[in-house]
Amino acid sequence: MKQEVNAYINNLEQWKEELSLLRSVMLECGLTETYKWMHPCYTYNGNNVLLLHEFKDYCAILFHKGALLEDSQKILKQQTENTQAARQLRFTSILEIKPLIPMIKQYVFEAIEIEKAGLKVKMKSLADYHTPDELTEKFNTDPEFELAFTALTPGRQKGYLLHFSKPKQAKTRVSRIENCEKRIYMGKGLTDCICGHSKRMPNCDGSHKLFN
Repeated sequence: MKQEVNAYINNLEQWKEELSLLRSVMLECGLTETYKWMHPCYTYNGNNVLLLHEFKDYCAILFHKGALLEDSQKILKQQTENTQAARQLRFTSILEIKPLIPMIKQYVFEAIEIEKAGLKVKMKSLADYHTPDELTEKFNTDPEFELAFTALTPGRQKGYLLHFSKPKQAKTRVSRIENCEKRIYMGKGLTDCICGHSKRMPNCDGSHKLFN
């Protein structure tokens, strides 16, 4: 077992008992324990199968290819509406987890079989994402901005395209583009840290609010 995982659990202010139990369940399933993205990560033959993580209102098992799970109990959750591959099993108490351990193991074993079979989640390509007219106009009037945008990783570009396209009103779409301009020139994604103080690098954890 990884010392980083021990430290992670020992430092938790919330969900310590729940995640300790889930950790033991993962190890019983024959997964290899590692520590990635600041969270306990469990792998099979070197491939990521799931993460354990905590939020304000719940703790969760995040299956990296959860979209491929049968989800016989219809309890898997998308963290956001734009999440393509990952799915969560969410819990709010130790009393909720204990009777569900057989079912949890069923889901974990299915996820392992998906890895054994080498299955992949079919992801949307960048071409599948809508580019709003307001962004196209910005590119036409500011070629340097277009270069900065196209230099971003495809994942970061997709995040921005979704963010810019969502508002129904044109003025809101324009405002979102303007508000993200600095981030884009910095080569940062919509949820990347730009203050340098986040404890969840490269993701923003809200630390910037303490330094404004």
